[in-house]
Amino acid sequence: MFSSVLIANRGEIACRIARTAKRLGMRVIAIYSDADRDARHVHMADDVINIGPASANESYLRAEKIIDAAIKSGAECIHPAYGFLSENAEFADLCAANIISFIGPPASAIRAMGTKDTAKKLMSEAGVPVVAGYHGSNQDPAFLKQKAYEIGYPVMIKAVSGGGGKGMRLVTRHSDFDDSLTGCRREALSAFGDERVLIEKFITRPRHIEMQIFADNHGQIVHLFERDCSLQRRHQKVIEEAPAPGMSGEVRKAMGDAAIAAAKAVNYSGAGTVEFIVDGSNGVRADGFYFMEMNTRLQVEHPVTEMVTGFDLVEWQLRVAAGEKLPVSQSDIHLKGHSFEARIYAEDPANEFLPQTGILYRLNWPAANANLRIDTGVETGDTVSPFYDPMIAKVISFADTRQAALDRLCEYLGNITILGVKSNVAFLKKLAEHEEFASGMADTGFIDANIDDLTKTADIDIAAAALLVFSGIKVDQANPWQVLKGWGLAGMPRRDHLKLEINGNEADFDIFWSNGNPQINDLECISLKLSNDHLSLLIDGHEYEISFTIASGKTYALINGEHVVISEIDYLSKIEEAALGGNIVKAPMPGRIIEIAVSVGDQVAAGDKLLVLEAMKMEHTLSAGISGTVGELTCEISAQVEDGDVLVVLEDAKS
Repeated sequence: MFSSVLIANRGEIACRIARTAKRLGMRVIAIYSDADRDARHVHMADDVINIGPASANESYLRAEKIIDAAIKSGAECIHPAYGFLSENAEFADLCAANIISFIGPPASAIRAMGTKDTAKKLMSEAGVPVVAGYHGSNQDPAFLKQKAYEIGYPVMIKAVSGGGGKGMRLVTRHSDFDDSLTGCRREALSAFGDERVLIEKFITRPRHIEMQIFADNHGQIVHLFERDCSLQRRHQKVIEEAPAPGMSGEVRKAMGDAAIAAAKAVNYSGAGTVEFIVDGSNGVRADGFYFMEMNTRLQVEHPVTEMVTGFDLVEWQLRVAAGEKLPVSQSDIHLKGHSFEARIYAEDPANEFLPQTGILYRLNWPAANANLRIDTGVETGDTVSPFYDPMIAKVISFADTRQAALDRLCEYLGNITILGVKSNVAFLKKLAEHEEFASGMADTGFIDANIDDLTKTADIDIAAAALLVFSGIKVDQANPWQVLKGWGLAGMPRRDHLKLEINGNEADFDIFWSNGNPQINDLECISLKLSNDHLSLLIDGHEYEISFTIASGKTYALINGEHVVISEIDYLSKIEEAALGGNIVKAPMPGRIIEIAVSVGDQVAAGDKLLVLEAMKMEHTLSAGISGTVGELTCEISAQVEDGDVLVVLEDAKS
């Protein structure tokens, strides 16, 4: 076994790898960018090395810097985790050239599975079922369009070097193919530097089921059963589970055999995941699954496999890379119970899942136990930065049955408090509670088909105002005219007026005091229990549970699971915006300007693209809210902007 490991990653996965390495008695070396100087994974390490500026392109993606850090620290091996350089064959070669063990498969296997067309050709030759389609080298648009017609619509256009849902287009009509191909190629070239595509038949009720495989360097390959990752949004996994609902022993064996055959075809070693697309229209069948791709690394969702098998996959990775044999054979691996994983992100589901940045003023998790695991890389006081993926944590539940594990997941999600940035916790809870998902019938289109219900927000404005009234926040307690307790001259009941900004929207409230309880906009509000950070509230017969904290002149609250930011209205700012006609386009988050589509003096229509902002590994198009003329353009290409920066000022065409 190795005595030291350098973890070439950050966040929750770096912390998770460090835990296992420390348990095995290894010296843990962490690398960090300038943005991660005080990150949790840094504090967990025995040695730390700075590798450059915040941008991943200047730090975590710089292979030569990481190799240099490994040499200087005396690391015997490098664990790349997932993302960044984990599936970079050149990085694996560089490790070998410097006599540093790479915790992953050989570079040849990474290359073989690195592009979808090559991988599917290999799998077809190995007898692994693949979806009907065109995986060849001819990239002529007319030829590809003809192939799509021959395959039969609907079809999927996929970037051969793609991943993470990028470079993919669903085409349902022949007349839409040209535009879809152009858009897919442009996105693929931007994301992967490779515009080549393949065409595949689209499965109309697709389920995403993958097999966890493991191989050592002594010829042994096993699988650790399947995970169902069908609950997806824009091809990104949201909630995963193991085992897959509706899976029979016959299909499990067939899929496991196919996954092992795929690994053998590329002389695989280490942890890997073979992903299949499954036709769920008539249940899970032995003749209804098809190879999609192989991920030559540890998966984000590996904890559910660990929960139902009892094995530590990171430990296996380290031992196999050190030359040891797998500790068990296939017959020793048994499936026990059921597990779910929910990915918690800093994002706003009600606003098209826009990534969020900011300080985590409060971060409370339910207590971990044998049935609950929390994998996270952040703590209270940490900042969610714009430079990396906005994942906050993974919540993993376990129980003897699927329903019990799902019930526990719902319970755990309901006991999470995140204040400072919006998150998808309430969205995840609605998903976990949905009858169709509970039935095990959800496919990859489930979230999109139910997106309105899943992202619907409750009316919490009155509760937000009541929070300020009962807690006494934002009032001058020494001034009887400011204390909102109903005091008035000669004992006369009085009315108060409260003007707030709630999640960026202005709201006015009339408060009338009667019998010691306020009526806010004619709704009676009763405080059931108030502490320094929690309020139980009854409004017009409806109960509200509110956790809150005050920071930077604002109140951050979680009202029945919904994140709310409450502040006094900045009238000077409002006057400035009014003077500009309200035609201001601001940066919705910190990021980098990567495209400017207009110039000063250009005429634009409402909805026209103005700029493209890159933040958190995603592109965000900023569009015109009105028709008019570009009056001011206050940014330039590659400029780093902050949340709220004015980028474009439009002059109303009517003015």
